[in-house]
Amino acid sequence: MLTEKKCKNKVVVILGPNASGKSDIAIRLAKDFNGEIISADSRQVYRGMDIGSGKVKGYIIKDGKFTVYVSDGVPHYMISIVSPKTDFNVAKYKRMAFEALKHIISKKKIPIICGGTGFWIKSIVDDLPIPRVKPDWKLRKKLSILPCEKLYDILKKKDPERTKDIDKFNKIRLIRAIEICEKIGKVPKIINSKREKLDFLQIGIKWPKEVLHERIKKRLQDRLKKGMIEEVYNLHKSGVTWKRLESFGLEYRWVSKYIKGEITKKDMFEKLYLEIKHYAKRQMTWFKRDNRIIWLNSYTDIFNIVKNFLKVENS
Repeated sequence: MLTEKKCKNKVVVILGPNASGKSDIAIRLAKDFNGEIISADSRQVYRGMDIGSGKVKGYIIKDGKFTVYVSDGVPHYMISIVSPKTDFNVAKYKRMAFEALKHIISKKKIPIICGGTGFWIKSIVDDLPIPRVKPDWKLRKKLSILPCEKLYDILKKKDPERTKDIDKFNKIRLIRAIEICEKIGKVPKIINSKREKLDFLQIGIKWPKEVLHERIKKRLQDRLKKGMIEEVYNLHKSGVTWKRLESFGLEYRWVSKYIKGEITKKDMFEKLYLEIKHYAKRQMTWFKRDNRIIWLNSYTDIFNIVKNFLKVENS
């Protein structure tokens, strides 16, 4: 069994590109090592965005002040916590994720962070300082009419380092990054934190390119069969604007265009498949910059490394 002394403040991170199988692995680890999961996915935080964001099937419960999403008997945090009409950024994520980490550790369980949003994961692992910059609505209005390519170029001139980990097709994030640069120059570097030190094990799920592309295609086909188009339609019907839906990118962007009649269903699938592949490539480029990540795809290997990290002992 796990001994409290040996596992105190240890955190497992399961990361990787879209369709790599992170969620299933995280759930297996949670069952094997008495863990609870914290999602690190920038779209899974939104209620109603289920199929398109790849949420595992589950239901909501309350655990004190925490909204907990239970899937296969395993508690998940940071899933379905806000309306898609509401802005949710890395600063809010970091604050709430650290609260969840503290809560899980207090229950003598193992926190498992799982996701593919690299900057969110890094904000926790490296305890990044997140600047508190108030919205500049005038600047946002001015920038909102520009295409993503132009916004990316503006950001690259102001803060080249930030462009290495940002989704170049996510207009909301690009505008927010430029907004921060306008106010403070650039995102501040890592500083010493007063927070209690945590010990992280980062495991990346990696597949050969051809295998990953096939997994992406199959997952996209499955999502369409499960009702992804209906999900996007219902989100719009509930009051989420087309502009807002498209800002979430990938599935929500292209399905919205299809529903509005701007592209055919065939074009929607092809463009979406291509964009997800490109996004997965950008995710891998970002993650590969961190040499602390151990890359695997065999659950046996992952299990053994986690076991050694946690120093599991029989007693």
